[in-house]
Amino acid sequence: MKILDIRSRLVLAALLPVTLIAILLATVFLLVRFGDVDDAQSQRSRSLARQLATASEYGLFSANITHLQAIASGALREPDVSSVVIVDATGRILVRAGKPSYTTPWSLSRLETERFDPNKRTDLLSQPIIASQVKLDDLYETRATSDKEPPELLGNVLIEFSHDARLRRERDILITGILITLGGLLFGGFVALWLGRGVLRPIMRVSSLIERIGRGDLSARAIVVPDDPLRDLQNGLNLMAERLEFGRDELEQRVVDATFALREKKNEAESATLAKSRFLAAASHDLRQPTHALGMFVSRLAQLPHDAQTRHLIENLDASVLAMQDLLDGLLDISRLDAQAVQVQVRPFALVDIFEQLRSGLALTAADKGIRLRFRPSDVWLMSDPTLIHRILLNLVANALKYTVTGSVLVACRVSNDASMVRIEVWDSGIGIATEHHQSIFKEFFQVGNSERNRSKGLGLGLNIVDRTAQLLGHRLQFFSRPGVGTRFSLEVPLVPLGTEVDRRSPFRTVSQDNISGLVVLVVEDDALARESLVCLLESWGCVVGSSEGLATALEQLENGLVPEVIVSDYRLMDGENGIEVIRRLCAFAGRAIPACLMSGDTDPALMQAAKEAGHTLLHKPVRPAKLRNLIRRLMLVPQASGEDFV
Repeated sequence: MKILDIRSRLVLAALLPVTLIAILLATVFLLVRFGDVDDAQSQRSRSLARQLATASEYGLFSANITHLQAIASGALREPDVSSVVIVDATGRILVRAGKPSYTTPWSLSRLETERFDPNKRTDLLSQPIIASQVKLDDLYETRATSDKEPPELLGNVLIEFSHDARLRRERDILITGILITLGGLLFGGFVALWLGRGVLRPIMRVSSLIERIGRGDLSARAIVVPDDPLRDLQNGLNLMAERLEFGRDELEQRVVDATFALREKKNEAESATLAKSRFLAAASHDLRQPTHALGMFVSRLAQLPHDAQTRHLIENLDASVLAMQDLLDGLLDISRLDAQAVQVQVRPFALVDIFEQLRSGLALTAADKGIRLRFRPSDVWLMSDPTLIHRILLNLVANALKYTVTGSVLVACRVSNDASMVRIEVWDSGIGIATEHHQSIFKEFFQVGNSERNRSKGLGLGLNIVDRTAQLLGHRLQFFSRPGVGTRFSLEVPLVPLGTEVDRRSPFRTVSQDNISGLVVLVVEDDALARESLVCLLESWGCVVGSSEGLATALEQLENGLVPEVIVSDYRLMDGENGIEVIRRLCAFAGRAIPACLMSGDTDPALMQAAKEAGHTLLHKPVRPAKLRNLIRRLMLVPQASGEDFV
């Protein structure tokens, strides 16, 4: 429904009463005029009928038919008379003028009667012809006798009147009334518009002013006329617009000042963040290098024979190195998630392979604590990233073992009712999580019951990494816990759709060949301490090791007859060299592809992407000796690295 504007409403308000009055007056006028026409027609008809009755009395009395015919013919010439019939007292027609429209005989009466035929639109009027009583001699006439005798009925005059002329007159009156009404409406509308213009113009000016202010034009002002009926309203609007304009200008200036201050703060924060990032990157790299060398030396030292006291010190030293490595690895995972450097690679895989990896990696930890670690076997195949799923479950199971003193830890899965999802669950009988901590356990560095920050209980990064990795994969993560009873974490992972081809080979390949003795390994490392520790560790494994600090010395090694089977290179080398280019040049010099891996203390996401594109596995320092040994065994069995594993 269209809404009328103010101009249309004012015009409607002015015209509506004028229209109603004009229609009312026209209706009254027409009704009165129609009544007058009907009354005049009726009176004329009765008068003519009476005149004919009076004139016909002598003709009936004297039986003068010629006289009666002349009277009837004369009456027929009157307007609206369509027929005239004169009958005697017996009802016999004496004379007739015109053609009557009625066929049924008329019943004679001493009274004047009238009948209307709506179909033929005619009036039939019957007027009695009464003999006049003229007293010839009053002296001899008896008064009583004369009073009792009724006048003699000589006959009747039947006159038929047509309504056509009357209807034409009424139609003319109706047309005249309509024309007068329309003229009155036009005149009234003109007068209403002329009178309403004095009100409409000020209202339109106020409406236009409000519309401009609403569009944001606060500089708009109304021109106030002294005799304007809305003068006070327009003055108020001008004052309001002036105050709004002043407030807007003041607010804009404040916004400009605040924006400038925020921009300065932002630049300072960005500069501080950039400086912090540079410092952390440099500190991380510088911290990882000696930690990496320390881990290698401690691993080599643990292989040598020692007395019990020295062995105890070495075990404590190794535990401290592992704690530092856990801290650096956790921070590395957090930084990679922050930088959105984790690439999701969805593919089908068997859940049992991940369960076997977790069992082999955590069985010793569970046995040392006297906790029963159980995996319920399942043959389901999932559609997700197996590496990230393994990391999530590894953190959950390790966390369950950490906070379970006695009892067991169960890892199982359940298929949903619609067979589209699998819910992997990790149950433990540990200390549980209080309700007030449910919203905080996924925060960084938050730990339940470790206010003293005991490093043996971890760093508080595991669940944060689990939650963010689950969000990255788009998998739903839930948990339920009761203090003193235990905790259950569940992760929903989609099943492989029916008809999807799957690779039956496990993405977590285990290498059966454990002996790498005699393997020729070329180490490229510019840091002397790290190079020496790595060479020492490899030699303890029985490898034949060649070492160099850069491309030039590595090429000299190959020229002197060294035929490396595996290359282990640092990424950032002296004189701007990098490990990817060094490996490429060495392979080109050797004329064959040489299995290789990269190690670096740099956590830059660009480095991870570059290593992936080059097809090399990247190990972040500090590297655990067992991880390095397993990688070398894999490189022996798979000559060309896949470039998909970044540890």
